[in-house]
Parts: sequence; structure tokens; C-alpha cells
Amino acid sequence: MVNYRHLGRSGLKVSEITYGNWLTHGSQVENETATACVRAALDAGITTFDTADVYANTAAETVLGKALKGERRASLEVLTKVYWPTGPRGANDSGLSRKHILESIDGSLQRLQTDYVDLYQAHRYDHETPLEETMEAFAHVVRQGKALYVGVSEWTADQIRAGQALAQDLGFRLVSNQPQYSALWRVIEAEVVPTSEELGLSQIVWSPVAQGVLTGKYKPGQPAPAGSRATDEKGGARMIGRFLEQEQTLARVQELRPVADELGLTMAQLAVAWVLQNPNVASAIIGASRPEQVAENVKASGVEIPAELMARIDEVLGDSVVTDPAETAKSSPASR
Repeated sequence: MVNYRHLGRSGLKVSEITYGNWLTHGSQVENETATACVRAALDAGITTFDTADVYANTAAETVLGKALKGERRASLEVLTKVYWPTGPRGANDSGLSRKHILESIDGSLQRLQTDYVDLYQAHRYDHETPLEETMEAFAHVVRQGKALYVGVSEWTADQIRAGQALAQDLGFRLVSNQPQYSALWRVIEAEVVPTSEELGLSQIVWSPVAQGVLTGKYKPGQPAPAGSRATDEKGGARMIGRFLEQEQTLARVQELRPVADELGLTMAQLAVAWVLQNPNVASAIIGASRPEQVAENVKASGVEIPAELMARIDEVLGDSVVTDPAETAKSSPASR
């Protein structure tokens, strides 16, 4: 079963494994399968579920809401996000303006069939909206009881610092950041993690298996397996392309198999367990297209990787690891 960790410097606990439905619910898999995956997550002890209004253009929230219907709401942590465009993509259909935030939270609650979300996250940083306006809007959502906690996603250390200062002035706190993080993508380690530790935020990390690369199923010099993320034209292939272009990276990932074997883990479990070794990580988000994938990945919770094996992983991956903190800033568009 799954262990739990506090989310930032708050009293809220989340499961170490979060079930996320980006690129799956409402797009890659049928609703019946999506519901089965959610049931598998609940059966495995996962209580934290992450989605966003933009996933499958709102369909992912709808599917998750239906899948969780009938569950005791107080026993779940439901997370969603706001920033990217939904609907007809009008001038105010994206970003972190007061207008878009207040309209988006109502839409998300309706689709999720709940009165509140446990965590409402700024899906990116909005360079076109004054940060004061964004934080005031989030404060309003919290005061209304529509969100219990507020977090961000892919914000730089400086953006987190500025946001936390404003949030505290308004009577709430940022408790989390949701960045990409894996053994291959470590851009948050130099700046975002130390700042988050100082200010009381945890990381809820996405793509701990590097879009599937760290499972070892993509082999150098061979075509991507049929039905894999790399063959998905709805968004998956674009995201994974950066890693697949590096034959050396794929070869090095294969060299991690002896480490996984020594720990009695699959390659995917090793990848998820690796991110959970970072004490600033509260939870790792996993997705699934089959229920059995959920049951397997949950086994990464509670695994302790000895220091010598962590060092071996670093040695094997070498300069295939991306560490440049400037990559975080590239995640947020200069304009919307």
C-alpha cells in the first residue's frame, strides 16, 4: 500500500503516488478503461488524483469526476490546474487573470462533481497578468471554500519566492510546485528545490519515468513499440521526442536494469522510487492506460534506494542528465 507525506508546510497529507490523467482520460484510453484505472488506484491505496481543465480540453476532469463519484469525498485529495486555454480560445480563455481563474474554478468543480478541490494550481506562470492580481484571485477562491490549498506548476525559484510573499500578505500560502522531474530531468535541483524547502513548498512531480523512457522499452536503433507514448499523435510523441533523439541516452537507460534487478524492482518502479528519494518530493504522478500498470507502480512507494545505488545511477546516466535550471523558465510562454 501507499505511504503518505505532508504537502509543503501544511497539515495536508497526500499519497506518495498520485494518479494523474494527463494524455489518458478523454483522449488515449476509453472511459471504461479510465474508470478501471481509477478503481485500481483506489484499491492500491492512492487517495490523491491530479488533473487539469486543459487535459483533453476539459474531458479529463469530466471522466475523473464520474470515476470518483460515490467515493467518500473527505478521503480523497483532488487536484486540478488553471492557465492553458479551454473552450473557444477567446482573449480571456487562458492565463491567470482574475476573470479566467474565477470562471475556471467553477467549470472545474462542475466537471469534477465536487464542491471544492483540495489543491488548485497555477499551471504555468502568466507573464501578461500582474502577479498581485493572480494571487488575489487565488485568495478569493480559497476564501470562498472552492479550493483548500494553492500550488503552482513549473514556476522558477524567483517566481515562487515572489508568489509566496504575496500569498502570505493575503492570508494563505503556496504549498506545492508541480514540475517535471526524473533521473534524466533534474532541472529543479539547483534552484527550485532549495527555494521550495526554504519557503515551505513540496514538489508533486510529473513524468517520473521520463515519458516512459526510463522503463527501458525504447531501445537504441529500434522503432518505438506499437501503442507506446512515442506513437501517440495527441501529444505524447511530441513530449518524448527530446529523449528518443538521443541514442546514447537510450543505451544508458538499458544499463540501469542491473540496478533495478538488485532492488527487485521493474525499471518503472526504480524510476518512480528514485524521485521519491528526494525529501522535497511529496508525491510522484503516475498515469496508466491499463489498471495493472497502477498496481505495479504503487510498489515504488516506501522503497529506499541505498546511497551506493543512487551513485551508480548517476554514474550510468552521466551527461545524459539535463540539469540546467533555465529550462524551467522555458515552460511558461512569454505571451498567451
